[in-house]
Amino acid sequence: MQIKNVIMAADHAGCPLKEAIRKYLTEKGIQVFNYGTNDPNVSVDYPDMAARVAKGIVKGESIWAIALCGSGIGMSMAINRYDYLRGALVCSPELATLARQHNNANVLILGGRFMDEKTAIQCVENFLNTDFEGGRHRVRVNKLERMVHDFEK
Repeated sequence: MQIKNVIMAADHAGCPLKEAIRKYLTEKGIQVFNYGTNDPNVSVDYPDMAARVAKGIVKGESIWAIALCGSGIGMSMAINRYDYLRGALVCSPELATLARQHNNANVLILGGRFMDEKTAIQCVENFLNTDFEGGRHRVRVNKLERMVHDFEK
């Protein structure tokens, strides 16, 4: 997989780690659509940042995103409200790999207060360089995609 661009957003608690990851990706030649926040001293709400990620994906800026908040939990809850986003909150590089291989996640979610920079960057690398396996996993992902629509009936 050759990633050319990625969307990034974080609330104030995830901002410092987002900036470290953004710098790393930019140095690797990956275009980053930075939706903020860029100031860890100004409180912003993670649902607003998740909405920015969703809009960026809908606009076609990228099919990949990285979203952060303090724990990652709030951002995960917000991202997964959108039926076209599959966000995976991960705490290890191995889980980042599995999120892509088995769940076809398109948004990597990290907890800025619970992860060191080295681990976060390895999670990003694994996430962006792992392909979805398909097969039996495709059946499960298809079920996820139908869940919202089946409930509306």
